[in-house]
Amino acid sequence: MNQTENLNGVVMCLILLAVETHPRYKLVFAANRDEYYDRPSEQAGFRPGAPGLLAGRDGRKGGIWTGVTRSGKIGALTNYRDPAAHRPGAPSRGLLVHRFLLGSEGPEDYLRSVLRKGDEYNGFNLLAGDLSEMYWASNRAGEVRRLDPGIHGLSNRLLDTPWPKVVRGKAMLGSVLSSPEGPSVESLFTILSDRTAAPDSELPDTGVGLERERMLSPVFIESPAYGTRSSTVILVDRDDRVTFVERTHDRPLDRPPDVRVEFTAGNLAD
Repeated sequence: MNQTENLNGVVMCLILLAVETHPRYKLVFAANRDEYYDRPSEQAGFRPGAPGLLAGRDGRKGGIWTGVTRSGKIGALTNYRDPAAHRPGAPSRGLLVHRFLLGSEGPEDYLRSVLRKGDEYNGFNLLAGDLSEMYWASNRAGEVRRLDPGIHGLSNRLLDTPWPKVVRGKAMLGSVLSSPEGPSVESLFTILSDRTAAPDSELPDTGVGLERERMLSPVFIESPAYGTRSSTVILVDRDDRVTFVERTHDRPLDRPPDVRVEFTAGNLAD
């Protein structure tokens, strides 16, 4: 069996974020989106009909995996890896990010409202925040939690579950934050490009088999049909200046340029 067969419901991602841990930045966010290479996707940009929303878009169901708004809202999603419980007809989880970013509710209230209907969806982790706070919720945990200051990691279990890629990614992010140069866009992309596979003794058992656990274990995933499609870095400084950079990986011979946007949140004229 090909190592990417029967991965329904096992779409992977990794999000690393540092909340209120650096003197220059209130938020440092670095994430990989992993998907099948043949699933259509749109690069990040300000969305037609929603000019204040900056995000990529899933070309099949219209969902968003990571996005920000000019008003300062930030949302991101990972799937919860549980292939045995996957329901093909469940609603798109990516639309949860879209609704938060375009809605009027604050992050905590929005996540609580989502969890009231959480059993309608396949497993998810949802991050929702603004310029002052960041919250996490999962319909597999049934709770909403405000993120404490510090370094956090989220893959396809619960927040800060110590999967090897989460532990490794958090350690690398800590090193970047403590370096004299501090975090830069390229230093964060270097973390997101790490291809170190975990030893078998450290792999989780999530029901996909050992071969696929190995394939899915690095920060950056590569396989014939499935892997890391894009990486996103978001920096929010103390003056609410947002730097958003997306790098696409799935067309190495004709890779589009990075999408880089900078604006001051709340300043609609910026």
